[in-house]
Amino acid sequence: MQIQTRKTADENPFSTSEHVFDGLKGRLASAEALQMTHGELERMLQQEGWELLRCLLQDHLDLRGPGRARGEVVGATGIVRTQVRQRQRHLKTVFGKVEVGRLGYSARDAETLFPRDAELNLPHGLYSHEVRRRVVAEVIKTSFDQAAEAVGTNTGTTVPKRQVEELAVEAAQDFEAFYQAQQAETEEQASKTGALLVTTTDAKGIVMRMDGLRDATKRAAQQRAHKLTKRLSRGEKRNGKRMAQVASVYTVAPFVRTAEDIVKDLHPDGRPGEKAPVRPRPQSKRVWASVVRDPEEVIAAMFEHAHRCDPTVAKTWVSLVDGNMSQLRTIKQTARRTGVNPTIIIDIIHVLEYLWKAAFALVGEGSIAAERWVKQRLLQILRGRSSTVASGMRRSATLREMTGSERAAVDDCANYLLKYRNYLRYDRYLAAGMPIATGVIEGACRHLIKDRMDITGARWGLDGAEAVLKLRSLRSSGDLDRYWHFHEQADLRRNHLERYSRNPPTTELPLKVNRRPKLTVV
Repeated sequence: MQIQTRKTADENPFSTSEHVFDGLKGRLASAEALQMTHGELERMLQQEGWELLRCLLQDHLDLRGPGRARGEVVGATGIVRTQVRQRQRHLKTVFGKVEVGRLGYSARDAETLFPRDAELNLPHGLYSHEVRRRVVAEVIKTSFDQAAEAVGTNTGTTVPKRQVEELAVEAAQDFEAFYQAQQAETEEQASKTGALLVTTTDAKGIVMRMDGLRDATKRAAQQRAHKLTKRLSRGEKRNGKRMAQVASVYTVAPFVRTAEDIVKDLHPDGRPGEKAPVRPRPQSKRVWASVVRDPEEVIAAMFEHAHRCDPTVAKTWVSLVDGNMSQLRTIKQTARRTGVNPTIIIDIIHVLEYLWKAAFALVGEGSIAAERWVKQRLLQILRGRSSTVASGMRRSATLREMTGSERAAVDDCANYLLKYRNYLRYDRYLAAGMPIATGVIEGACRHLIKDRMDITGARWGLDGAEAVLKLRSLRSSGDLDRYWHFHEQADLRRNHLERYSRNPPTTELPLKVNRRPKLTVV
């Protein structure tokens, strides 16, 4: 039960809190409490502790008073607010709902300004910044329903599901501005890290509600026939997804290796006592994703962030891709437009997938011979002989008189190796210490999208999906705490500072405040 009282200036400003605290002490000393288990005591203390903390906050707000301005209240357009009226507003905090009494300054045909709101940096809605931060912490991890339940369990307030999604969207609104404001810091950090600057990108589908699909996908989805009424059947999700573009930029120190080292890493022989060399870890890493922006926009933003890290292009730039022609074309166009010439590398793991399929067609699936075949061809590709490998496997399929369907996987692999041979010069990449696998972006796709967005049965709205991707990106990049401070300051500017011609006037303090004693020089 929440206690709402108001005190006069002569009363103890924290009398309500003290009354609640005394009641809690009495409850702990009661015969009923003496029979409780420790778990029951913890639950009781948490429940009543929220109310005690709420009362302390309410008493503090009452003590501060309504916030009478010490000077003129002048709006952004220069209109002086001369009419004064006290108004109350509610605020849902992590301790529970409190009431904030403040003076509103108004004038004809002008919005009312509240200097006390600016002083407290109150948000425009019902929920406090701390409640919003708790909502973000849960939304990053789990569904909106479960996030609402977790907030209700772990705080003294509740937030309905619809409001949880709205708060997540509002919380993510300063994402781009935050990174633009970090340019100097980003450059300084990146300048102290590895000599290689790596950009990498990929795409991952998210199941969307119909109104969130792109036009072409929406038309295809509207034409499909549903076999079941309650869920999508096999193959029906194909036209129910919208692709989210994932990007990452990081620096790393060169790590020189040989073809034999790579083969050993991919196929360890298990020799005891052999220690693998410690490879350098990515630094100044930032990952993010967007389901709203087109791939071209995300890739352009990726290069823009890379330029923030290395504005003079002093590092060696590398672009890691998986062979998607559209992405590859966009990367090359964006690189030319921005005046850089990165070394473009096709991910070795994708090459390896093609090799295994060819091996199964030629040698047989699940055999030792297939593994030996893959290792031998991989070693040749890593030595820069992809064209030789392609012609050799085709010749082998011809000599075996394999039919078109039987040799399809062989031809696919050979075509892939020849098509991308200019990006498969692994002998040069390894000698220069460059990375040749897209582990960072593959991990980003898994962490940002699959682990959260691919929850069974989830269908996303566009705004909610974009907000969750941004918030998860901030956490993955290690920037969430700094972003939240930036977001609160941006809220202060949006909701308060921009409404005044100058800064909001200071407000009067209550008469009875426990101030520190002043020292008098004798």
